[in-house]
Amino acid sequence: MNIKSNLMISWLKGQRVDNWQQALKKGIVLACSGVGYEVQLLPRHHSLVASDKELTLWIHQVKREDGETLYGFQTKAERDLFRKLIGVNGIGPQIGMALLEELQLDELIFSIVQQDIQALSKAQGVGKRTAERLAIELSHKLSEFEVTNHLGPMQDNKKHPEPPFSPSIINELHETLRSVGYEDDEIRSAIKAIGANFDSKNKSENQDLTRPVDDIECLLKASLLWLSND
Repeated sequence: MNIKSNLMISWLKGQRVDNWQQALKKGIVLACSGVGYEVQLLPRHHSLVASDKELTLWIHQVKREDGETLYGFQTKAERDLFRKLIGVNGIGPQIGMALLEELQLDELIFSIVQQDIQALSKAQGVGKRTAERLAIELSHKLSEFEVTNHLGPMQDNKKHPEPPFSPSIINELHETLRSVGYEDDEIRSAIKAIGANFDSKNKSENQDLTRPVDDIECLLKASLLWLSND
């Protein structure tokens, strides 16, 4: 009788006993209680794994008719973000791995939230349309992830201030401006520019800078004016 197991592996602890590589994929064989598990790792993590040290990995397991694959990550946050990525239509495990390889965790979260298509498109196998789909579907679904202080782009507030607009307003601005023919890069530049203008105006008038601006008509007019004069 053939019994199919529904057991899902979520975490492993053991020692590396071998390396493997298939084309661009890199991984290890992790020995755990007498069993060797083949686990695919991010290439940048693969080079850091030492054979003489105990290793713990957070695992995502993919089951298919032709076999099973284990994807291993150093932190739970990386594993959980990977699951978010591959939940988007058209984003498979290898694209998810490529995104996490190209960008550090916080950088990837920042790029998705800010809908930075150019940064996302740098990953192997990620074209503009895929990057746009990823940004649109996940930009407001990553609130569970905490962004740490070492993130370079988010720390550079003077050069790239975060617009004082709510996520829903930013998304609506993107969709409206995109529908009339503007590109994502142009839209992001416009939102940053009018965001800086609103910050300056509020500071001069001693307004509360922590309250998001939510006047969509006003922001849309300001965006169109900026774009037409650019």
